[in-house]
Amino acid sequence: MSIGILILRLVVGLTLAAHGAQTLFGWFGGYGLTATGGFLEQLGFVPGRRNALRAGLAETGAGLLLALGLLTPVAAAVALAVMVVAGVSAHASKGFFAHNGGYEYTLILGIAALSIAFTGPGSLSLDALLGVRDAGARWGLAALAVGLAGAGLQLARRQRPAPSPTATAETVSGD
Repeated sequence: MSIGILILRLVVGLTLAAHGAQTLFGWFGGYGLTATGGFLEQLGFVPGRRNALRAGLAETGAGLLLALGLLTPVAAAVALAVMVVAGVSAHASKGFFAHNGGYEYTLILGIAALSIAFTGPGSLSLDALLGVRDAGARWGLAALAVGLAGAGLQLARRQRPAPSPTATAETVSGD
């Protein structure tokens, strides 16, 4: 069981960390802070660059902590929060499947991270090495509550983007 949890932690954690590195540094084909910030502003997260920095740090930090199995419930809560915000703000309107830009990817990463909070990081983790045994229903529910609260606060601060100007009969006809 510990090897299975280790594999899950490494894949989910390093995937999140790589996604954060795309945001922060433009690595792995990412857009970096400025371009990601511009996109986030279009979604209503103003100022965009600061929100991109926070999202990138959250993804990278939570991902590395999950991969290491360190502060696992905290890492899971942060990962869940970031994935809920991304899923709701950028992907939900596009349906479920990732090939259409849907929330499939964010759902899987967020729930996988949360699941690790319920099961614990396993014996092959820094938490285990340090004697930390923060796992089980109470820790999983705490990670769920904190993650959803964090996502809710971020989404509540979101400004509705101004509607884009549409062509009217006057502008189309040139009058």
